[in-house]
Amino acid sequence: MQFAVPPKKSFAAPPYARSSPISYQRRKQLKAVAILSVALIAVFFLLSQLFYASTGTAAAPIGTTDVVIVTVLDRASYSDTYLQKIIKNREDYAERHGYTNFFASLSDYDPYIGLSPRSWGLVPAVRHAMATHPSSTYFFYLDTHALFMNPAESLENRLLGKHRLESLMRRDVPVVPPDSVIKTFAHLRPEDIDLMVTNDAEDLNTGSFVLRQGEFARFFLDTWFDPLYRSYNFGKAETHSLEHIVQWHPTVMARLALIPQRVINAYSKDSASASVDGTYKDGDLVIRFFGCDTDPNRNCEREMDPYYKLWAKRLAIE
Repeated sequence: MQFAVPPKKSFAAPPYARSSPISYQRRKQLKAVAILSVALIAVFFLLSQLFYASTGTAAAPIGTTDVVIVTVLDRASYSDTYLQKIIKNREDYAERHGYTNFFASLSDYDPYIGLSPRSWGLVPAVRHAMATHPSSTYFFYLDTHALFMNPAESLENRLLGKHRLESLMRRDVPVVPPDSVIKTFAHLRPEDIDLMVTNDAEDLNTGSFVLRQGEFARFFLDTWFDPLYRSYNFGKAETHSLEHIVQWHPTVMARLALIPQRVINAYSKDSASASVDGTYKDGDLVIRFFGCDTDPNRNCEREMDPYYKLWAKRLAIE
């Protein structure tokens, strides 16, 4: 007896089956979106590379300023009236040139300073400023007891411009005056420099310096603030520590520009130890009342008052 065998079903689609109009249209749309996406990504990549190539750094967030002025205020030792004058002076200068101020309280760093002299507080303050403003380039530390006296002159014009710095760099001169055997390098170029500092008649001076953001800056500040150096009991604390580091670590010397004192660190007539031609003259960017906080015969507020009035008078005339 024979049984009819049903034909086998084929699950293969016909080789030339036509796609539905909806499926075909969808594929065209997806392809167009993909091409457009790739094109946009390529454009943004090229623009970012062009920006990086022209600046050497990644794009900074909107509102970032190139220069940050760092000031450490000892609120426990000086009147609010005195400190407000200093703050007003710095705020006016920063606003004129599009800079940012970083005001820190010295007491904030007491836990890190420990038993060391409180003057060490400037080092973690600068480190703090850099962490707070990671996209800014230059950090200008200026001692509390100082005023900007030539508000119209920018820091770029005074120091940071490549040709300006080239003309100011003191090459092959003793790091520590008057006759240190360790001298500044003679071959350095402005693009090599990350630290700009002055010296007076006796020492490198830590009351006014400029540091450029980067790996060297972090290394330098961490080295300077190392507990080992703070335990050495240097006679002038962080000042002598800096001199030690600069003279014995070529890595630091290779990034340092020693500049004339009056460029960013002119002393008042009552301040001792000014270098030759280191005392303030009209037209200088800043005046510092160096030593007014350590000499019992001097008074910082009294010394600053006539210069503050002169500065305020100039503002009123503008």
